[in-house]
Amino acid sequence: MLNRAAAAPPDRIRQVVLAEAQAIADEDVATNRRLGQVGAALIPNEATILHHCNTGALATVDYGTALGVIRAAHEQGKQVHVLVDETRPCLQGARLTTWELQQLGIPFTLIADNAAGHFLHSGQVDLVLVGADRVAANGDVANKIGTYKLAVVAKENGVPFYPCVPTSTIDLATPTGDDIPIEERPPEEITAIAYQGRAAVPEGVQVANPAFDITPHRYITGIITENGIAYPPFVQSLERMVGSEKEYVD
Repeated sequence: MLNRAAAAPPDRIRQVVLAEAQAIADEDVATNRRLGQVGAALIPNEATILHHCNTGALATVDYGTALGVIRAAHEQGKQVHVLVDETRPCLQGARLTTWELQQLGIPFTLIADNAAGHFLHSGQVDLVLVGADRVAANGDVANKIGTYKLAVVAKENGVPFYPCVPTSTIDLATPTGDDIPIEERPPEEITAIAYQGRAAVPEGVQVANPAFDITPHRYITGIITENGIAYPPFVQSLERMVGSEKEYVD
């Protein structure tokens, strides 16, 4: 954006910057639609999908990443049902993902985060789809807190686990997930949650509130991108995904 503005005549800066912003938005939508088509091929008819946080239009300009995969499967006529993690402490699943699924007419059931293990263990989940804020070169994934726990339990119960990301999320300059900094969020997100600002815990309680966690690549079945699905070994397959701008690669 800065480069476009710097190269434009002064009387056209506004027009040039707006045009570039729209082009970026359009590119994002096209990327996520391709990602959705790639991922939808993995979803069988009558599948139950466990989803964490929010990865739909509210988070990604228009179409969505993990929710975009679900949306694409739904648009193909597949019957799917989504188990929506509430996603504590900010409840992005309960507040945002449920609303988006309502608008799309996709059947879903909201569950407590701590109930996910029950549904995975009892054989009620066909696959887990999540987004990611960053993917390291070795396939480790940083995503909303609680993702790591889901991946471990999914692996334990033989349920495929797929992060869904545009290739712009893949950071080949970051060797592993240990090199990704984790944001620490305000304690009030935990101490006052669902109480509209009123404390839900005793005064003076010490709080740790990391916004993200790291899922090691050994728990990941594959990483869905707009250029195809990266499978282990991720060091090789992610590099191919990033280098494959238009061609789908398996």
